[in-house]
Amino acid sequence: MTVKVPPLKCQGIKTKLAEWIKDHAALERDGTWFEPFMGSGVVGFNIRPSRAVFADINPHIINFYNAIKRGDITPGLAREFLEHEGAQLQAKGESYYYEIRERFNQAGSSLDMLFLNRACFNGVMRFNRKGQFNVPFGHKPQRFAKAYITKIANQIKYVQQATSQYDWQFACKDFRKVIPDARQGDFIYCDPPYIGRHVDYFNAWSEKDEQELYELLSAAQAKFILSTWHSNRFRSNPAIEKYAYRFTILTREHFYHVGASEENRNPMLEAIVLNYNPLLPVEMEVEKQLALFDKNNPEIRYVIQTPIKSQEAP
Repeated sequence: MTVKVPPLKCQGIKTKLAEWIKDHAALERDGTWFEPFMGSGVVGFNIRPSRAVFADINPHIINFYNAIKRGDITPGLAREFLEHEGAQLQAKGESYYYEIRERFNQAGSSLDMLFLNRACFNGVMRFNRKGQFNVPFGHKPQRFAKAYITKIANQIKYVQQATSQYDWQFACKDFRKVIPDARQGDFIYCDPPYIGRHVDYFNAWSEKDEQELYELLSAAQAKFILSTWHSNRFRSNPAIEKYAYRFTILTREHFYHVGASEENRNPMLEAIVLNYNPLLPVEMEVEKQLALFDKNNPEIRYVIQTPIKSQEAP
């Protein structure tokens, strides 16, 4: 599977885990994909459901993707904008980045958001209590090279084509107003902020939020996958034992990079929590072979590409 990377980056983006999550998703043919914590949207964008509701409480994310859907942002317009602003950044340096950041915090332009997201430190998306983007400059004045701009334009093109082909809705809503809309045959994918780890104004997350999320998912008629963290070398996620123990839990080791040194390559045991039993490896392989013969077979419900890896523990 070649994972399509979205145009906006977020901390905790599931690019390297998208295929693993896709392997276990169980969206029915006529169902709707619900993603209450859209963030980057990388999982849903690679699932490519016929109908989807992508929701997030961060209005800038939703505004950006609705702008693409309406045609206000196109690959060509984004290319022209980034070429101009990138040239200004290269000529003026760090001060120009902060000039755009101030402009964005006053007017909220989606194109300015794209520029900041790709020019800031580590591609982080962070807002203060006033709702202002406050990530510092990434110290790369020559960031917007021609090839880099082309890559971003192609990412926008992918979303543009998908939104014209499928019924995708983008809504600025709290998860409490999204999950209850899912019905039997639909599918919910949740990637909430990880409790006990850094969050910002738009994705602040508490023990109460975690509890309410599990309560809503427990009552949901639809199947779901919840992404969370299981443990690292220092501690374990208490929510796994407190809330997730009643469901199916699969884990997979994932590495996070902070800085350039090998010492900063920290392993994390990621987890997905499911309210159903996924296919066994042999069953997944059979389904995969059937799909090769008849991709329109209505009995093939599981979105699958490869068998479960051996390190994934039930």
